[in-house]
Amino acid sequence: MDSLHQSSQNLRALIMGNGGSGKTWLARELGLLLDRTPAHLDNIHWEPGGCGVARDRQQVIADVESVVGLDRWLIEGVYGRYIDIALTRATLVVWLDLPEEACIANIRERGPQYSESEAALEELIVWVADYRVRQNNWNSYERHLAMFERYAGPKFRLLDRNDVGSWLANFADGLRRAGPKSANEAILS
Repeated sequence: MDSLHQSSQNLRALIMGNGGSGKTWLARELGLLLDRTPAHLDNIHWEPGGCGVARDRQQVIADVESVVGLDRWLIEGVYGRYIDIALTRATLVVWLDLPEEACIANIRERGPQYSESEAALEELIVWVADYRVRQNNWNSYERHLAMFERYAGPKFRLLDRNDVGSWLANFADGLRRAGPKSANEAILS
């Protein structure tokens, strides 16, 4: 796959990482740069109205496959099972591999989302804290690392907020330099 010569119009970007790593924020910022609405795997995985009740897995897989089948997309999420589907067509992968402490601080700062209770927020924090120790789990460091290493296209592993900010600034600068027809320089930045 010669993804470095694709236009930004056909860029299929996947952002993955632990809960609270900043995936939604980065997807929103990239969406503004690329003029597209991000697909949030949380919104596909959970029943409407928030987290807590998962949708039928086969329907979720069909919905993810539908998004991935488009010519261009921007997807973010933690769900390894669905990330694995998206990897088959991604032209760019960004892994936000921030320390759990940074992810937890971000979750505490943003507070409950999707009408989640304080108890659910605390459960999420415990789940995020276990990211690197979970084994044989699609939503783990172990699985994200394996998928990231397997992906052969342009990819970036960002380890802290400074990495994320620098990468985004370089990406935006690359888009400006390359113009609207090419993401080549933006991807390489």
